[in-house]
Amino acid sequence: MVIATKVGAPMGPDKKGLSKKYIFQAVEDSLRRLKTDYIDLYQSHYDDPETPIQETLEAYNQLIKEGKVRWIGASNITPERLTESLEIAKKLNLPKYQTLQPEYNLYQREGYEKNFEQIVLDNDLGTINYYALASGFLTGKYRSEQDLNKSQRGGAVKNYLNERGFKILKALDDVSEQYSADQASIALAWLIARPSITAPIASVTSLDQLEDLKKLHP
Repeated sequence: MVIATKVGAPMGPDKKGLSKKYIFQAVEDSLRRLKTDYIDLYQSHYDDPETPIQETLEAYNQLIKEGKVRWIGASNITPERLTESLEIAKKLNLPKYQTLQPEYNLYQREGYEKNFEQIVLDNDLGTINYYALASGFLTGKYRSEQDLNKSQRGGAVKNYLNERGFKILKALDDVSEQYSADQASIALAWLIARPSITAPIASVTSLDQLEDLKKLHP
């Protein structure tokens, strides 16, 4: 099991950002909630322009030395700030981000491929992309607005019900039939085959869905 969590998103009054003071507070809170004494991957959830990058990396450096964190990653950061963070880490011999967690799937491709993929490859980062199944759209169970009430996430799928989305579903249907696999497995297999992708993030709402996803890693 790999334990991964994040820091930086608002958690209440005065509980947000990537200052050294708040990171030290937040990691102790996470360790207590998770009932563990270390976190494998601790990620900057959102960039914090008000805190110097060096301060954030110095906080992570201390946590790594104390054994409370093993590796660090970034999410919701601009390519410019990611590059700057990597440069500062190298220059000052501080821990560098090892992973990037962007939105990336068969429907939403341009943002990652155009702005981040080369940075990831050049710096040997691992990509653990979220919305790997586009809020469930790439499972193929949403074909019209009438299908949106099939789950509590249905509302997030509405924006995918357009010409581009239906073309993608048609391609998934064709490949699914060819390989006798469900659409979700094909969509995730496509991601896993990308050289820059380490592990797409996909959530499930039933044990049957979990078994389907496990078939990707026999």
